[in-house]
Amino acid sequence: MKPPHSLSVDSLLALIGELQARNLMLEQQNALLLARVADLERRLGLDSSNSSKPPSSDGPGQGPRRTRSLRERGVRKPGGQPGHPGKHLKRSDQVDHTIIHRPATCRGCQAALGEEPLDFVDSRQVFDLPAPRPLIVTEHQRYRCTCSGCGAVTTGTFPTEVKAPAQYGARLSAVVTYLSAGQFLPEDRLGQVLTDLFGVTVSAGTIGQMIARAASRTRDFAAAVCEEIRGAPVKHLDETGFWVGATPQWLHVAGTAGINGLVHYRVSQRRGEVLTQAAHIVMHDHWTSYFQMPGVTHALCNAHHLRELTALVDIDGEAWARRMRTLLRDLCHEVNLAPERPAGQTGALPPAKIRTAERKYDRIIRAGIAWHEALPALPRDVKRGRIRRRTGHNLLLRLKLHKEAVLLFLRNPAVPFTNNEAERDARMMKLRQKISGGFRTSQGADNFATLRTLIGTARKRGWNMLETLSACPTQLTHKIRLA
Repeated sequence: MKPPHSLSVDSLLALIGELQARNLMLEQQNALLLARVADLERRLGLDSSNSSKPPSSDGPGQGPRRTRSLRERGVRKPGGQPGHPGKHLKRSDQVDHTIIHRPATCRGCQAALGEEPLDFVDSRQVFDLPAPRPLIVTEHQRYRCTCSGCGAVTTGTFPTEVKAPAQYGARLSAVVTYLSAGQFLPEDRLGQVLTDLFGVTVSAGTIGQMIARAASRTRDFAAAVCEEIRGAPVKHLDETGFWVGATPQWLHVAGTAGINGLVHYRVSQRRGEVLTQAAHIVMHDHWTSYFQMPGVTHALCNAHHLRELTALVDIDGEAWARRMRTLLRDLCHEVNLAPERPAGQTGALPPAKIRTAERKYDRIIRAGIAWHEALPALPRDVKRGRIRRRTGHNLLLRLKLHKEAVLLFLRNPAVPFTNNEAERDARMMKLRQKISGGFRTSQGADNFATLRTLIGTARKRGWNMLETLSACPTQLTHKIRLA
């Protein structure tokens, strides 16, 4: 390039234009890089307390973190409260074994006391498991007899479940099903447990067949549970990913809460294949596909909102987020501590309090949006060509658009503050993956989902697990419909 003093006026003007264009390009690149750096730094600040990341992602490599909970400190001290009766192991009136402890020698003169009469002093009881026993073998014998009247020979019949010369029974199959689908033991370790506890050697193939037969027997029950959930007043929905071989799959969860709670699991290749033909209220975590469900009322999980607001407070320092977090927490506490509703009050709180809460909510939203709109615009997304918004701005627009779903817990006492019911139901898949890994086949994943429907429903309703897994599924179906 020639020195500027040797250039003509036209050449200098052209050079200035070229440098201005280059400077503008560098400013745009710098803005994009700064936005990218800010986004990456924000991701480093996210953990399970301020995002939807699981606790397992808070690894030791991130350094020590202060244990935090979205719940605020209560006024009561931890532990048992005054007047709480407490629980302890109670003595039993039915004693299986009695051991007499009599003194052998006199503590005074050391004389033998073997023949002296005894006076009862007191007793103590020890509760323990019985010693493992070998399997009980029940032999079914068929006989035939000849009718003295017509001479016809009639042969007895075996029960329908007794199909082979030698086979395992319903209780062993129930234990295998429970250890596999209930405690997530892989087949090899499950076989080792059976050997160690019961002295029986069961191959991995036989264990797989037991699980497959149990799932086949349970499919009608699972379908009945799904049908009951569709018509329930409030349904909790969630989904979580897992692997079948090298293929990602989705486990869809639908459930209800309470002593007559239900849960249904379904495997799908697509995350968007949500529960169909549902009615009434569905509670979920803002996933777009849930909003495509026709004919339902939506309720949103405020635990997700609190985590997002916490990130905006801790990382981005947005004042409106702190105010909204405080408001939602206060409303949750007020609903939880609200006295019994008077006659005529349909909401969880009196109408005047609900209107006041909604006005506060609207003011915070307006202030937050105004604050974000006053900030310098972010550079346009190069790939999509659309205007980018900050994370807090996007959350504000969502909270504004879905205000009724966010605050539905105020107007309907049956709607909880969070979707923890579904998240607890879905969490077991992550535990299963940690213990046993993924699934080899789609059929194995479907079998697991079917059996978890039975186990999860039985656990919510307090049914005895081994009795449930040994029972006739038709009887269990009638049981849930009568509840």
